[in-house]
Amino acid sequence: MVPGLRRYARALLRDATAADDLVQDCLERAISRWGQRRGDAVRPWLYAILHNLAINRLKQKGRRGPHMSIDGVPKGVFAQEPQQDHGLHQQDVLRAIDQLPEDQRAVLLLVSVEDLSYEETAAALHIPLGTVMSRLSRARERLRRILEDNEPGSIPHLRRVK
Repeated sequence: MVPGLRRYARALLRDATAADDLVQDCLERAISRWGQRRGDAVRPWLYAILHNLAINRLKQKGRRGPHMSIDGVPKGVFAQEPQQDHGLHQQDVLRAIDQLPEDQRAVLLLVSVEDLSYEETAAALHIPLGTVMSRLSRARERLRRILEDNEPGSIPHLRRVK
């Protein structure tokens, strides 16, 4: 009886693995509802259960779309870079920017974050253009040093105190 159910399930679903799962679900349902069968005709009853389960699966598949095994997916299709590191790096950068002197921080934020030109930054802060460029250069260098010092695995710089 089971080989016939498997053949019918494979013909309905056209997928051997899904058909085997369907037969198993059919047999489980039949056993759990054994007392609900009518008469002595078990075989047609099993085929009716199998057919109804198959129709339900096909409708469900139509709503959900095709199922793909995780083993059948090519590498890199669903893979993404972990996002936690980016968030941690952003927090490190924000903390480093907070450590900059106010004048350097203002120039760095206006040029790098707000995308103002050097001239617009000079006008906004009422300072000469050369001052904007030197503060920006010092801010970037200081920011780079702060971030390098805070990298995991970096060797701390020891100072000698007399």
